[in-house]
Amino acid sequence: MSDGKQATLGGGEADTRDPDDHATNDFGDELDEHETRGGYSRYDVASLLQKAVRRSDEECAAWAAWELVRSGYAWNCWDRLALYVVEDLRAGADVVLTIDRYERLATERWDDDGWEGRLCGIHAALAAARATSTREATYANEYFERVAEERAAAREAGREPAYDFPVGDLEPGGEFDVIFDQHTYDGKKMGRDGRYFTVHGARVGPTGEPELSRRWRRRSLALADRSYSDAERSHALAPVDSDDRWAEPEQPGPESSASDEN
Repeated sequence: MSDGKQATLGGGEADTRDPDDHATNDFGDELDEHETRGGYSRYDVASLLQKAVRRSDEECAAWAAWELVRSGYAWNCWDRLALYVVEDLRAGADVVLTIDRYERLATERWDDDGWEGRLCGIHAALAAARATSTREATYANEYFERVAEERAAAREAGREPAYDFPVGDLEPGGEFDVIFDQHTYDGKKMGRDGRYFTVHGARVGPTGEPELSRRWRRRSLALADRSYSDAERSHALAPVDSDDRWAEPEQPGPESSASDEN
């Protein structure tokens, strides 16, 4: 993509096509500013592309990408698809790598508005439309921002907020007490060193470590400079409670079984 070619849906950005290129639409009429060859507004087509991805409409998504690319707005198509990955698709979807690969092929190997570039755009749009759609990141961002405003307003008014962050005030002794270890100022003041982090702070869950990981970790602890008890080693590798993920007993759990030694 060339510098400056970033789409802003609903914005006032000037058309990036060459003003001396008197291209025409499918009906033989000279293209207006921001018009696609099919006679549509590129903003409308880009919006359709996003909604098609969000609603998993493969055909409309494929057409919208094709229309943008063939009309000289390949940069607009790729810019929008990159945004949709973070705004409309489930976290962890491999589609982000797929779309990035197709964009690189279209823009670095071929002309992005040639037939190869059109195929890349279609492939990328189809991949996005076939991925699991969700707006969870967008909703989380919006919700947390509004909670921040509510907390500030509540403090100003001397009342409790209607909603709070999921972590409250993050104080030692509270629900998230385990976070206060050697990596935090309060944890250091509490004398929680690397041993505390190993036994309590490094635990994963709720399924726990895979078998090979458990073996490596347990043997590593057996060879560590600190003398960890069997109970400490067992607790360090025990999965967190799925019903109470932040609970940590003051003393480690029961002695390990023989199978843990393998």
